[in-house]
Amino acid sequence: MMPASARAGVTRGQTRSGRATSLRSPRAKSRGLRLGERLIEGFIVLCGWSSILCMAAIFLFLVREAAPVLTHLDWHEFFTSTRWIPAPAKGNPAHYGALALMVGTLTTTLVAMVVAVPSGLAAAVYLSEFATRRVRETFKVIIELLAAVPSVVWGFLGLMVVGPVVSELTGAPLGTNLLTGGLVLGLMSAPVIVSISEDALRAVPDSYREAALALGASKWDLVKRVLFPAARNGLLAACLLGLGRAVGETMAVLLATGHANQVPHSLVDPVRTLTAAIAAELGEAPRGSEHYRALFLLGVVLLVFTFIINVTADLVIKGIRRKGEST
Repeated sequence: MMPASARAGVTRGQTRSGRATSLRSPRAKSRGLRLGERLIEGFIVLCGWSSILCMAAIFLFLVREAAPVLTHLDWHEFFTSTRWIPAPAKGNPAHYGALALMVGTLTTTLVAMVVAVPSGLAAAVYLSEFATRRVRETFKVIIELLAAVPSVVWGFLGLMVVGPVVSELTGAPLGTNLLTGGLVLGLMSAPVIVSISEDALRAVPDSYREAALALGASKWDLVKRVLFPAARNGLLAACLLGLGRAVGETMAVLLATGHANQVPHSLVDPVRTLTAAIAAELGEAPRGSEHYRALFLLGVVLLVFTFIINVTADLVIKGIRRKGEST
């Protein structure tokens, strides 16, 4: 048998070894946690910068492709003329007037927002405050499915269903016009507005609702005086996302607007948008030709439009937030 002094020495050695292991283990774990946090933080920063880099790369690509036409383009004609004739008859000069395309894009988007914003906000209020839980869950699934419908399918619906109805009700000779395109874009943008607006309204604390109802407010007073002011940033963001969907849509407007290069004078006039012009002509334009470069210039103009919309929205949201904090 091992002597008592030897057993005591072994026990003390094991105790010191275990104590040293227990002291080193938390330090090692702490270093591992710090390393993991740094890796996660670096990945998050990389994801944040990647969106900026991708946006800059897209803009530089468009500018690079359009650059050769920038030096000899008639800018006055480009912004003030409606004559978009990239492939004229032999012996005639080409014309690149984009005014009608820009006006067509803006008017179609305006009609779409007139349709989508009121209906989308109303549907969001119903789902958030008036619908039962089962109805809300059912409608949320349907709305998400509507948002997933391909744009070409919406274009077919506009061409074959909405267009004839508009032509019959308005007496327009063509069913594919500004009104039809705006209605189709409004239907496409509404699901995005409904989904995000409903989430913004549901995010308002229940204490706001309880306080308003305790003071005797009706449901409509609650919506108008409490929920809309409290969720205004989210509601505005929802409307702007819907606006972005309408501005950048291609196939639906290509099929539903009539594709006529003219400035509309009424809701039943056919129009043509920037996106539709690019989609219809880019496949036929010889690579590197003046027509090809002009189409990329239209892409730059469209990107500038969306940039202005986003910056304006950001400034408006910040102004609303500062106003709310000051009050």
